[in-house]
Amino acid sequence: MMLPTHALGGMVLALPLVAVSPELAPVGLVAGLLGGIVPDLDMYAGHRKTLHFPVYYSALAVPASVVAVIAPSTATVAVALFFLGAALHCLTDVFGSGLELRPWEGTSERAVYDHYRGTWIAPRRAVAYDGSPGDLLLSITLAVPLVLALEGVLQWLVIAALAVGIVYTALRRVLADLATVVVGVLPASAYPYVPERYLEDLESERAWQPTGQ
Repeated sequence: MMLPTHALGGMVLALPLVAVSPELAPVGLVAGLLGGIVPDLDMYAGHRKTLHFPVYYSALAVPASVVAVIAPSTATVAVALFFLGAALHCLTDVFGSGLELRPWEGTSERAVYDHYRGTWIAPRRAVAYDGSPGDLLLSITLAVPLVLALEGVLQWLVIAALAVGIVYTALRRVLADLATVVVGVLPASAYPYVPERYLEDLESERAWQPTGQ
């Protein structure tokens, strides 16, 4: 799923605080947002493996949530919502597509790396791919209650995330083609710093070129 969907998902987890503990809602919403975003900071360094921990985030989220319920405070709520958002991110990635440049082709069987078992979890593809129409619909569904419940900066943050999602969805397939073009003009010395899925796509494209080109 695309980053805006994950970000909005993390914020929705904190939405009940608006009603039950409005004084803690802002920190919970921001923590959920960050939890939904942080796993994807590994986008260009071992994506869905380096910062994706579906088991460990979930294991940490349970006791953190219990502590937040028993002793609610800015710190306990922030920690709980961060781990809940991160866990949700990793678990929902399993229900998306595999790790590949053009996920609509459905050739990858790697969704998220499970560090606990030392293996890749296969994609379920309930959401076709990140930036798909279904992914955008999910973002819209998550954004609606947030926009209605929030105001000020947080409300505009939700609107901005949704706007990014709309643009990304519109350009998703174009961006995949553009990535191949950009990688194709890079010097070979830069390849160690390029995500593997980009290089795999470039090699596949070159393999299909007629001999002599």
